[in-house]
Amino acid sequence: MASLLQPERVLYLVRGEKKLRSSLSQLYFCRYCSELRSLECVSHEVDSHYCPSCLENMPSAEAKLKKNRCANCFDCPCCMHTLSTRATNIPAPLPDDPTKTAMKKAYYLACGFCRWTSRDVGMADKSVASGGWQEPENPYTQRINKLIEYYQQLAQREKLERDKKKLARRRPFMPLAYSEKYGLGTRLQRQRPGTPISSLAGLSLKEGDDQKEINVDPAPAMEEVEPLPEDFYTRPINLPEVTTLRQRLLQPDFQPAGASQLHPKHKHLLMKRSLRCRKCEHNLSKPEFNPTSIKFKIQLVAVSYIPEVRIMSIPNLRYMKESQVLLTLTNPVENITHVNLIGCEEGDPDDINSTAKVVVPTKELVLAGKDAAAEYDELAEPQDFQDDPDVIAFRKSNKIGFFIKVIPQKEEDGDVTVSFKIRHDFRNLAAPIRPNEEGGDAATEAIWLTHHVELSLGPLAP
Repeated sequence: MASLLQPERVLYLVRGEKKLRSSLSQLYFCRYCSELRSLECVSHEVDSHYCPSCLENMPSAEAKLKKNRCANCFDCPCCMHTLSTRATNIPAPLPDDPTKTAMKKAYYLACGFCRWTSRDVGMADKSVASGGWQEPENPYTQRINKLIEYYQQLAQREKLERDKKKLARRRPFMPLAYSEKYGLGTRLQRQRPGTPISSLAGLSLKEGDDQKEINVDPAPAMEEVEPLPEDFYTRPINLPEVTTLRQRLLQPDFQPAGASQLHPKHKHLLMKRSLRCRKCEHNLSKPEFNPTSIKFKIQLVAVSYIPEVRIMSIPNLRYMKESQVLLTLTNPVENITHVNLIGCEEGDPDDINSTAKVVVPTKELVLAGKDAAAEYDELAEPQDFQDDPDVIAFRKSNKIGFFIKVIPQKEEDGDVTVSFKIRHDFRNLAAPIRPNEEGGDAATEAIWLTHHVELSLGPLAP
């Protein structure tokens, strides 16, 4: 029964750009292509950026400008938890009479998990609760910014050269320099409405050459290295004062060696993303824009459309001996679904991991439609599907249990793997219904889908 809660032991084959095997809960179903999709064969699009702490929404341009970090929230440099602002009262001299003091409110950052505070590294307290915290400056900031500008210009120049080569291949009858010199590139491109517009069409060679050249001084090589302190190998090490490798890599611009050099870092932004099918370019998943909402506008997960196979009970498997395995099959849609199980033929290119022979039921399996209220309705009359007890072990609402016979073929140390195909009918209720010739709406036609399924049944019994 424990295998019933292990859906990763049942893998479905995805025939995308490359063949992948994954559990059904990790897959999506495109209703327009009628095919399974994985995260490897969809396009990922960023919808919005937001801070996971204060839930502030931020456009992509602003997030890029702030280096994908929140301006108001900080992470603890020791344990990486979110820092909170604490208030305290400190004595401060009065402006009229410096000899007298009065209590004044001050704010500092503190971690509620590891008890780290901004006072541990000498950061001054603030009189206001938001913003204005002291941040260390990197002495190599100008050098890094200049290198970024240099490589951006280099990448732009290489892109222009690639575009020139593409344009020369499209029009071999006209020299590139001649067409750009007299401005014919744009005119010819307008006459061909099907051609993609290149950024090079209106750019002359002279304009590309007159750009301001960014020169970067090479880093000087040093023969002499600063020597280590004399007591480096002899002084005792206090581990709480030494930073871990993770703490150093989280601050790559400083890489502090001591705990007294750790400063809070701005919290990383998270993003909401949409998934789009690369074949038909329809959305498979699209969350709501509000960062406080966890709902989706579109969420075409495969478990909502494809019958799910799970392993319920596995007997002791022995080499070249037939065993009976109990599986469950669940119908996620509201209409009745007909399922046929087909064994893999010899030489099947999808059947590459099987280590046992499987005998599946030849009769068609009928699954009742999903009804959320049927589980609580005790007076509901059960439907009579005339099940064969040799095939169907039990039936409950939209789920059935059925038997398959497994004969392990390899006496090896490893899990016994079997494969078969599921063929079921599917009615796309989201597709537009075309009116028939008589004036009424035609019923949605059922299409038959086939999926390759692999089961991992565990090792052979001793």
